[in-house]
Amino acid sequence: MESQVRGGTRWKRFAVVMVPSVAATAAIGVALAQGALAASFSVSGQSFKVTTDQLVGEGFSQYGALDEGYTLDGKKSVHPVAVSSFKSATIKNLCQSVVTPNIPVLGNVSLILRAGQGAKPVEAQNLYIDVADLSADATFENIDIGVAAKDASKGPAMRKGETTNPYGFAQQADRATLTDVKQTAWATTAGTFKLSGLKMSLSTGVKECY
Repeated sequence: MESQVRGGTRWKRFAVVMVPSVAATAAIGVALAQGALAASFSVSGQSFKVTTDQLVGEGFSQYGALDEGYTLDGKKSVHPVAVSSFKSATIKNLCQSVVTPNIPVLGNVSLILRAGQGAKPVEAQNLYIDVADLSADATFENIDIGVAAKDASKGPAMRKGETTNPYGFAQQADRATLTDVKQTAWATTAGTFKLSGLKMSLSTGVKECY
């Protein structure tokens, strides 16, 4: 079975099938506020933008979760995300950018990282991306929609301590191919992350991948 999806969407519209998972994690948000659950790690007060020409992932799963973290002034915050995970992935022409605002004297400072621009793509194993906003063309092979999160076995297992409802909504596929990707994320983790042709630059002002 193959499914194709095209579109540029915000979180509340990103993959309509993910909406039930947001409701399913509402109770987890309460438990998190009461300190009953521990996030895998606390995210920073800065989301980051990522673009890539193509991401091909083997063993894909996706489910709703909550990322606990801080604002830049140190206040606690919680962000709803769609966790996209892959057992392995290759990424062509990766760009990642983050802007740190209001630095004394300098103002805004932008960090841009680029990799996989030549013949060698970026390679990742056990990759997790906590996505808040996504635009891409996507093809899924042998997709299952509506799986309980704990039973989404085609992708990597859910991370230990992750704030998600294991009985909530998930989807999975043998392979996912995403092209012309633009996304905003709060966190990325991987077992290994091989960045071929890595280039990193800092500059003043707001300079982002998109």
